[in-house]
Amino acid sequence: MSKKFKLGVIGNPIEHSLSPFIHSRFAREQNLNIDYQAYKVEEGNFDNFISEFFSDKSSRGLNVTLPLKNLAANINGEISNEAKFINAVNTITKINRNFKLESTDGMGLMSDLKHKAIDITGKNILIIGAGAAVESILFRLVLSKPAKITIHNRTEEKAKKLCTNYPNHNVVFASQKGDKYDIIINGSSAGLTGSFNPPKEITVTNKTTFYDLNYSLVKTPFCEWALESSKRVYDGTGMLVNQAAQSFKLWFGVIPEIDQVLEDLKGLAK
Repeated sequence: MSKKFKLGVIGNPIEHSLSPFIHSRFAREQNLNIDYQAYKVEEGNFDNFISEFFSDKSSRGLNVTLPLKNLAANINGEISNEAKFINAVNTITKINRNFKLESTDGMGLMSDLKHKAIDITGKNILIIGAGAAVESILFRLVLSKPAKITIHNRTEEKAKKLCTNYPNHNVVFASQKGDKYDIIINGSSAGLTGSFNPPKEITVTNKTTFYDLNYSLVKTPFCEWALESSKRVYDGTGMLVNQAAQSFKLWFGVIPEIDQVLEDLKGLAK
C-alpha cells in the first residue's frame, strides 16, 4: 500500500471547513494516499498542537485559517517574502526537519481572477473591509498594478494602517462620493451573515465586477446585493480551491486540476 501522508487544516471555528473535501479530491486525482482532517485549535494551544502534529513522521503539512495565521508566521522556519510582509501564514510544509511557511491566499485569488478573465491591471478597485482576509490578498493585488485601490472600512484607523504598508502605490483609505469602480471586492464578514449594507457613496454600473472573498454553498448577502446591479458577480469558492491547489503544490510538487472540484462543490449545494 502506498505511503499515507498526514495533513490537515487548523483554526477556530473549523467545523464547516471545505478543505478536507477539496484535498481529498486532489489526492484522488493524483493517486495519493492522504489523511486530511480539520482540527479545532485554540490560540493558547497552537504551539503544543504544532509540536504534537509534526512529531508524527507521516505529517507533511497543515493549512492554517483564522485566528491562527499570525501565530503560524512566528514558527521557526523558512518564511516566504509575501508571508513575512503580511505577517500571516496559511500553509505549513515540513521537509525533513525544517518548516517552510507560505501564504497562498493572494495566489489563490489571482489564479481565480485569471480563470474568470478578470484583469486587474489599470483598474479602479474598491475593497470593503480591512481585516485579515484583505491583508492576505492586498500584496498580490498591488503587484498586478491596478490604477487605484480604495479601502473602505467601518473603522477608518484600521484602513489607514493597512494603506501605510503600501506607501509607493496608489492605495487609499477613503472613497469619495461619485467614485466609479471597475471591481468591488468584499473582504468583510458582513458579506456572509445577515444583510449587506453597501457604502453609501459608491457608484456601481452593470459593467462593475463584484467579488466576495467569503464563500458559501448558497449566495452570500453581498452577492445578492451585487446581482441587483450586475451579472459579473462571484463568491470566493474559486479562490478557496485555487489557494488549496497552491498548498497542494507546496506539499507534493504538482498543481492539481480544479475544474472537477469546483463542479463537485456545486453539487454539495443542491
